[in-house]
Amino acid sequence: MSSSESAAIVGSGPNGLAAAIALARAGVHVTLFEAAPQAGGCLRSEASTLPGCIHDVGAAVFPLAKASPFFRTLPLEQHGLTWIEPDIPVAHPLDNGNALALLHDIDATTSLLGKDGEQWRQWMRPLLTSWPSLLQDALSPLLRVPRHPFRMARFGMIALQSAHGIAIQLKTAQAQALLAGLAAHANVPLEMTASAGAGLVLAAAAHGTGWPFARGGSQNVANAMLSLLQELGAEIVLQHPVASLRDLPKTDALLLDVTPRQFVSVAGDALSESEAKSLSDVQLSPGVCKVDWTLSTPIPWQSELPHRAGTVHLGGSFEEIAASERDAWNGIANDRPYVLLSQPSLFDAARAPAGMHTAWGYCHVPNGSTEDFTQRIEGQIERFAPGFRDTILARHVRTATDMERWNPNLLGGDISGGAMTLKQIVLRTRHRTPLRGVYLCSSSTAPGGGVHGMCGWHAACAAAVDMQLPRLRLA
Repeated sequence: MSSSESAAIVGSGPNGLAAAIALARAGVHVTLFEAAPQAGGCLRSEASTLPGCIHDVGAAVFPLAKASPFFRTLPLEQHGLTWIEPDIPVAHPLDNGNALALLHDIDATTSLLGKDGEQWRQWMRPLLTSWPSLLQDALSPLLRVPRHPFRMARFGMIALQSAHGIAIQLKTAQAQALLAGLAAHANVPLEMTASAGAGLVLAAAAHGTGWPFARGGSQNVANAMLSLLQELGAEIVLQHPVASLRDLPKTDALLLDVTPRQFVSVAGDALSESEAKSLSDVQLSPGVCKVDWTLSTPIPWQSELPHRAGTVHLGGSFEEIAASERDAWNGIANDRPYVLLSQPSLFDAARAPAGMHTAWGYCHVPNGSTEDFTQRIEGQIERFAPGFRDTILARHVRTATDMERWNPNLLGGDISGGAMTLKQIVLRTRHRTPLRGVYLCSSSTAPGGGVHGMCGWHAACAAAVDMQLPRLRLA
C-alpha cells in the first residue's frame, strides 16, 4: 500500500516507534526524529558498571509488550528480537525466610497461595478466559465504547477498587503482601481508587503471557522495531533535537512522543494561554531512584523462589509497601522503600562476562528528588538476602533528577508519563492536540505507562482518520 501522505514522528521511544510503524504500514512516508545519538527512548541498554556488563537503563521487564495487541502484530523475532521467559514471573520474599510467587500455571499458583488460592482463582479466571480481547479494551482510551462491554464492566467492578479494598478479601498477610507488590507498580497510594487495576492486569499477564525480557538487553526491542521501520521505508534521523515546531519539515501529520509540558514548550505561541494551561496541568507520579549492580555471584536469597524469578518485589507486608507508596506520593523519603528488582543474568548469559552477574533495583521516591537511595535499596535486599553487599563488584546510580537528565520525558523521574489516578486514567491527555495535524503519542496519552506501544497506535489511528486513510486495524 502506498499514499502521498507524509508524517514526522518526534521521539523514538516505544510509542514513537509504534506510531511510526503503524503509519508506515499504511503507506505513509514516515520520518522519525530523535534528539539522542541512539534511538530507543527508555528502551536502552548500557555498559554502565564494568566492561561487558549490560544494564537496561530504563524499561527492563515487559509484561505488557509480549501481550500487547499492537506488538503481537509485529514480526519482531524476524528482526532479531528474542524474548526470554524466566521460570517464575515474579516472587515476593517474606521476613520469615519463605517467599510467595506468581507462577505461570494458575493451578500451581492457587496451590501455593493456600487459603487464598480460591479467591485468587476467582479474580483471575474471568481475566484469563478473555485475556487477549480484554487487554485490547483495557489498553484503549476509556472514554469510548469497549469492544467487549460486559467483560470490561466485570473487570471494572474489581479494577476500580483500591488495592487496599480488595486486599481485605484475602485471608493471609502473605497473599496480601503479594498483591501489594503487584499493585504498587502503578506508583500511587494503595488506598487510592482504581489502584487495584494495575496489579490485576499484571497478575493476569504473568499467568497469560508472562513477564519476559529481551535477550541481550532492552535496546534489542528498539533495534528490532527500528529494523522493521527501515524495512517499511521510513527515514530515521538521529541527533536532531526539536526545540520548536518550526524545526520540523511540513508534513500531513506530526506525532510527538513527548509529555504535554514539553509539547507546550515546543508549540510556543501556537497555543493559546488556556490551551497551554490545560495541557500543562498534569499531575506527576513519584520518581524513581535506580541502581545497577555487577555482582560476583547470584543474589543469595534465603528462599528458593526468588532464585528462579525474573522480577522480585521487596517490601515485606502490605502495610509496609502501602506506607512506602504513600510516603513517596506525599514527598516523604521512606527508610524502608518498596523495591522492584531483577537479575537478568540468571537467564541471559549475554548480560555479563563469565563469573559475573548483573542486577538492578529501583524504588519510588518523591518526584524531583535529588537524594541517593542506594543504602535504603541495598538494605531491603540485604534484609531478604543476607550477604548481598559482599557480592557487589560495582554499581551505578541514577537519582530521580538524573533520570530526567538522561531522558527529558521522565519529568522529575516519573516513568509513567503522569500519575495513574482515576481522573487521569479516564481523562488521559488526548492524542489530538489543539493544533491541526499535530498529535501526542507518548505514555502521557491513553492508555498510559508501560511498554505496549498502544499510545502510539491510538495516536496513529487518529492521524490516519484525519488524513482520510483506510482505518488502521490490529490484524
